[in-house]
Amino acid sequence: MLFEALGIDVSKAKLDVALIATTKAYKVATFANEKDGWRRLAKWLKKHKAQEIPVCLEATGRYGEGVAFDLHERGYRVSVVNPARIKAYGQSQLSRNKTDRQDAKLIAHFCATQKPAFWTPPTSEIRELQALGRRLETLKTDRTRELNRLESGLTSETVLTAIQEHIAFLDKQIEAIEAEMQKIIDQDPDLRQQKALLTSIPGIGDLTAAKFMAEVPDVARFESASQLAAYAGLTPRQHDSGSSIHRPGRLVKTGNVHFRTTFYMPSLSAMRCNPVIRSLVTRLQDKGKSRMTIVGAVMRKLVHLAFGVLKSKRPFDPDYLLNLQVTA
Repeated sequence: MLFEALGIDVSKAKLDVALIATTKAYKVATFANEKDGWRRLAKWLKKHKAQEIPVCLEATGRYGEGVAFDLHERGYRVSVVNPARIKAYGQSQLSRNKTDRQDAKLIAHFCATQKPAFWTPPTSEIRELQALGRRLETLKTDRTRELNRLESGLTSETVLTAIQEHIAFLDKQIEAIEAEMQKIIDQDPDLRQQKALLTSIPGIGDLTAAKFMAEVPDVARFESASQLAAYAGLTPRQHDSGSSIHRPGRLVKTGNVHFRTTFYMPSLSAMRCNPVIRSLVTRLQDKGKSRMTIVGAVMRKLVHLAFGVLKSKRPFDPDYLLNLQVTA
């Protein structure tokens, strides 16, 4: 039997896998999601003479990273796909059943027919940067919650003291992680150059640049700024139908949530200090757009600007478009 692709449904403890053949028949199996399980999966693939086929799994956070790295190191072409794409594909195929084994078959069919782009593993520096950035998000969320508790009307001095001590601890942790992220960047020439380009954009500081690089290790894999904005979930969804349904546009929000939220606070800063952003805000205000619509548009514009400086390897120039018009 000649196989076309391997689909893997990932969970914390196990991997349900499905090989799809050219006849559309399947071979299925289940393996533990740990090193010995990955080794057994490789032996199973070798047994079925499926050593050069593409492999596809959903982007399910940390649970899928190990097997993706393992298969990539064994020479497989691995694709890590947004779960929303798999779900939409299943709906298009009128898929009715929802089991781990059926999901693996669906992913294998998707891989064989849609031929998604292959995944490139991030470097150890980027993996560490990403882990630190996401830990930083958690710590800042915890800090905000504790600050809110301080203002909630608590009267117990013991509880208030405990909260204040916890906030002080979180502050030290946040400071240490931010320093470590900058250290990683400063020790790598490529990351250092990217940081300089990104921070040339008014509104984007060192921390935003670090989190950007952690979530987008290689901007070259995106063909356009619009693709990068879509990856962040910052593209608007229009809902117009006929002559009677005209709902306000909203952000799709089906992309990388860590990447998307990185740009919220910088967008507020850019609205004050970035001339290109200020011009955009004025145009949208004149059209009567709501504040949150404007903030969403500013976040998307910052992503476009970041894509531009990294792709061109030239610092931000607020007069670039004006200069193009003059020379044309």
